[in-house]
Amino acid sequence: MSDKNTVSNHEEQVMFRERKRILLFGLPWTFTKYIITPSLITLNQGLLNTTEDDCYMYKVQDVKLTASLFERIVGVATITCYTGDVTNPELKLVHIRHAKEIKSYLLQASEAARIRRRTLNTMDIGARAADLDNDGIPDSFE
Repeated sequence: MSDKNTVSNHEEQVMFRERKRILLFGLPWTFTKYIITPSLITLNQGLLNTTEDDCYMYKVQDVKLTASLFERIVGVATITCYTGDVTNPELKLVHIRHAKEIKSYLLQASEAARIRRRTLNTMDIGARAADLDNDGIPDSFE
C-alpha cells in the first residue's frame, strides 16, 4: 500500500530517487539506488547480495560535487557527503543525474535537520586549552 513517492518504513516524501549510472552513455544499468528524503539518505546496493545503508540528514556536515570531463559530457556527476556516520564517513552518490539540484537540496535539508534536532555541529580546529599536567582539566580553569 505504499505510494511510489513515499518510503513505507519512514512515511516521508521521497525528494530524489536516483540510480548509479555507468559512464557509457549515462545509462542506469547498475544495481545501486539512492533515495533521499528530508531526514534520511538511503543507499541500496546489489542484486543477489544486497546492502542497505542509511545516513540521517542531520549527520551530513559538508557536501562536495565533482564531475570529470567524461561525466560532464554524459551529464552526470558524483556527490560526496561528509558525514559523522560511523559506517560511511564519506557517502558517495556516484554518477547521478540532477547532481547540482541534489547537492543544493542536501545542504539545505541537512541544515534544517540539525535545527530541528537542535544538534550543534562542531569541528575540532585545534583551539583546545592547554592541559600540561594531563589531569583532564585545562590549566586555564584550575
